[in-house]
Amino acid sequence: MKKKKSSNVVKYNRWGYIFLIPFFVTFIVFQLIPLCGTFWNSFFENYRSGRQQIGPTFIGIENFKTIITSGLIWKYARNTLIMWVLGFVPQIFFSLLLGAWFSDKRLSIKASGFFKTVIYLPNLIMASAFAMLFFTLFSEGGPVNSILVNLHILKEPFAFLNDIAATRGLVGLMNFVMWFGNTTLLLLAGMLGIDPSLYEAAEVDGATSTQKFFRITLPILKPILVYVVITSLIGGLQMFDVPSVLTNGKGNPMETSMTLIMYLNNHLYSKNFGLAGTVSVLLFLITGILSLIVFKVSNEKNVK
Repeated sequence: MKKKKSSNVVKYNRWGYIFLIPFFVTFIVFQLIPLCGTFWNSFFENYRSGRQQIGPTFIGIENFKTIITSGLIWKYARNTLIMWVLGFVPQIFFSLLLGAWFSDKRLSIKASGFFKTVIYLPNLIMASAFAMLFFTLFSEGGPVNSILVNLHILKEPFAFLNDIAATRGLVGLMNFVMWFGNTTLLLLAGMLGIDPSLYEAAEVDGATSTQKFFRITLPILKPILVYVVITSLIGGLQMFDVPSVLTNGKGNPMETSMTLIMYLNNHLYSKNFGLAGTVSVLLFLITGILSLIVFKVSNEKNVK
């Protein structure tokens, strides 16, 4: 009997592996092979000069030296991180606040399902469409300037897209509006999974709402918070369509809103595949290092 049971388990396990085959095939063909190809191309001189194709010629790490010594990648990495922070900090604040409200049974918010749907809707809009909307709203002849001038807040239209802080702020605002609904639902799911008896015990001990939030909710939510920070960081480093559409792909003013992916796209557009591969590899390494730092810092806090 035991042999029959074990053989049945083995048969069921086989079906599990069979159902995993499509995922692994898709991953290998569309992700792993292109990733390896990108690493391989980064060691070659391979570009077009007019109608002439130069390379591919193996040049070792010369592409890496060119990109690193130029200093542009660090400048654009700084731009990217600044705009990500401008969008992520208010995003995590409002997501925690809304999550706490929706999960609090004492408030019993009416039509909470409707509000959850509404805050998620911006996430469904294409980022390029969102950028075009903000470009129209905040242009010198746009409705925002018209309203501010008519209310006598401004004497003349303000060139939002020619100001460094305003342009970065608009990119951060768009990222916040598009993604805070998704973050809210993730954190809300974690809050709803917390055992209510913990809050009841805290209330018996005389804990306030603020103490319950910081002593119970946040510590239990740490794994989800780490996940949100890392995934948001990865998405932020891949920021492209919003600043590209808003600044017409130039990263104006003075390339202060140029992101790493926009820099990569410029090399692809000029068909310099060697340098494009190098930028991709460096972006991969930067993302991995920053994600590890976030993970390590969060683990150290948990240990303490």
